[in-house]
Amino acid sequence: MSDSVEETIRKFALQNAVFYKGTANPKAVVGKILGGCPELRPRAAEITPLIEQIVQEVNAMGLEAQTKALAEIDSGMLVKEKKERRNDLPDLDSVDGGVTMRIAPGPSGPLHIGHTRVSILNDEYVKRYGGDLVLRFEDTNPEKIDPDAYDMIPEDLDWLGVKCTKRFIQSERFELYYGYTRKLLEMGHAYVCTCDADHWRELKEKKQACPCRDLPIEEQLERYDRFMSGGYAEGEAIVVVKTDIAHPNPAVRDFVALRLVDHPHPLTGSKYVAYPMMNLSVAIDDHEMGMTHVMRGKDHLNNTFRQEYIFDYFGWKKPVYYHYGLVNIPDTVLKTSLIKQSIKAGEYSGWDDVRTGTVRAMERRGIRPEAIRKYWVESGIKSVDIQFSWDNLFGMNRDIIDPESNRFFFVRNPVRYDIGGIDVIEGAAPKHPDHPERGMREYRLEAPRTVYLSDTDSALFEEAGKIRLKDLCNIEKPANYIGNDVALLKTGVRAVQWVGADAVDAELLMPDGTVEKGLVEKALLSEGNEMVQLERTGFARIESKSGNRVSLVYAHK
Repeated sequence: MSDSVEETIRKFALQNAVFYKGTANPKAVVGKILGGCPELRPRAAEITPLIEQIVQEVNAMGLEAQTKALAEIDSGMLVKEKKERRNDLPDLDSVDGGVTMRIAPGPSGPLHIGHTRVSILNDEYVKRYGGDLVLRFEDTNPEKIDPDAYDMIPEDLDWLGVKCTKRFIQSERFELYYGYTRKLLEMGHAYVCTCDADHWRELKEKKQACPCRDLPIEEQLERYDRFMSGGYAEGEAIVVVKTDIAHPNPAVRDFVALRLVDHPHPLTGSKYVAYPMMNLSVAIDDHEMGMTHVMRGKDHLNNTFRQEYIFDYFGWKKPVYYHYGLVNIPDTVLKTSLIKQSIKAGEYSGWDDVRTGTVRAMERRGIRPEAIRKYWVESGIKSVDIQFSWDNLFGMNRDIIDPESNRFFFVRNPVRYDIGGIDVIEGAAPKHPDHPERGMREYRLEAPRTVYLSDTDSALFEEAGKIRLKDLCNIEKPANYIGNDVALLKTGVRAVQWVGADAVDAELLMPDGTVEKGLVEKALLSEGNEMVQLERTGFARIESKSGNRVSLVYAHK
């Protein structure tokens, strides 16, 4: 009996038990299985005893444990009637023809799962309305740039299926920002401040202007020329955009437009010392690049208020702004500086280390971009904060990869047994229970009829005295053949995985970075698909095959 058939039986037995106060009806489960899986009807006589055994096991669990187990397998089955849900994103306001939107990463490293949200949402809308999706590298913080990111980020976007039609690099646009800053000074909307930074911030908190704020425009321009020509050292002066010094929101009061940086830039070297702050460069670029709609997290709401001052000063048409809720992504490392540090220290294998949340790690594990896209589309653009659910993402990914993932046995820490009492043992298991056209995994064991069990299943066998080798036969201690009647399972005997003497070495890289070693069926070496399901273990991606050895990366259950 294949592992998938057992999983299906257990799933429907749990659902029936949950719906009926902890007690599943074996006849109802039989009807559900045979009604929903017509390919199993010819095997009804063989399957019915197994259903009865699994129902008995489920009924012994108790309602709370049943509910929890079903939620882990498929939480959707906890609802009796699943209503059809529309997960389309809402229409954008003020769309006149096509749209121009942007993705604006800082090139400190490759993208991680959090970055995929804004990338996919913008891509979805540009595909809906037509227009341009701009990739803009916001690289105005030279201390935090990884030069490789200029190549890695486009690669990540390509893998995600995000199509950018234009590309800009802010470090190539400094002269543009300088020109607009001079105009702000000439208009009286900016000033060059030489005050102590802490004192300047204290005055702002008190809604008070610093002495530099109201100096004559001529003096401001003289200071600006000195600022641009290296007349001030780093930290001695800043250029500030005026807002409302008495604004009720302290974060919106005067904000820094340019600062001095004595640090080489990976692309421009030491060509520039005056570096634009985000609110200056973003406002200018959003205008210059013709942004019609800007989508970002609500943590940027204050930045929007600041940038709107620049739009108003120049009389520019503002984009339509959307601020979606924040997302908390648990149980993963996202910060590029920490990942980079761990890579340098040899703790991580690279940017695709499975312990991280990078897009490259997702790809390595076999998480499909379609699943990531579906997750963020379903999350939408509402302003409410959300908790990222890995289980939900894995469930969406499972729907995509399950149909293509052929089944194989994987045995950890193998223990050898030679089966006696028969000359030849033959058996077969489907490559995929839902796709009989793919054929069977056929087994023929001749003397010495060697099989390997995992160390845990070996211990179970030694304790119980009898065991069923899935899709093969039944044996009893020490390792004697006792027939192939699946009804033995009804007596409480357990079915376990096994591999034969022709099995190949396998390593399975787990999400925590550990490696589980064992044996896998030899047929996996000729598997054409990238994804497989290791029965009773989970889905895994084949990373490499070499001789009689295979390396796999665990995806999820």
